[in-house]
Amino acid sequence: MALLEKPNRKRGFNKERIIRVLLNHPEDDLTKYRLAQLAETSEPWTRQYTEKLEEKGLITGTEVGAAADLYQVWLEQRIEPNQVEISLQQPMDLLADTDLEYALTTYQAENLHQGFLFASSTDFYISHEDISNWLEIVEEKGLLGGGNTRIRVLDKHVFYNQREVDGFLTVSVPQLILDLLAEGGPCEEAAEKLIDSYHGEQQW
Repeated sequence: MALLEKPNRKRGFNKERIIRVLLNHPEDDLTKYRLAQLAETSEPWTRQYTEKLEEKGLITGTEVGAAADLYQVWLEQRIEPNQVEISLQQPMDLLADTDLEYALTTYQAENLHQGFLFASSTDFYISHEDISNWLEIVEEKGLLGGGNTRIRVLDKHVFYNQREVDGFLTVSVPQLILDLLAEGGPCEEAAEKLIDSYHGEQQW
């Protein structure tokens, strides 16, 4: 659990933040200045990077024109979260009772939003500031090593536009789509269905 730290990166996070905001506001007429504010990146760097995305035909201004292709770019830029795999008897019950910050992703989050996948694993992001608190919970209620739960730490922006579904907190739909694509297999098909419903079938 001591290895569960925020990945030590900066530049890649900035690219991910910009794409995350663009895909969370596909039809909003954001200014480049507002995009930089929401992404918590500098305006000059935001303009520079969005111009590259425009040159590839992925966006026009800040409007997403090819969502599926933009997800592929995001997947290529994606920084792997630091994570630890543990066994918990009732992980969802634990999350229902916790006051700590978390955001479900992959199987459980997809099941809450769309219901295509069997919720075989409970994966969630936590704040790096809460790592020691989660360590205490794992020591008390769980076992380290291969199990049914993966606790992830990434850039704090992963919590951007998080959603609440049936009393549980999940990542935003675009972040969920990205994590499903990264998971591969049946998750990839679930991600494609979410792209259709969230962005519209014309985005392929």
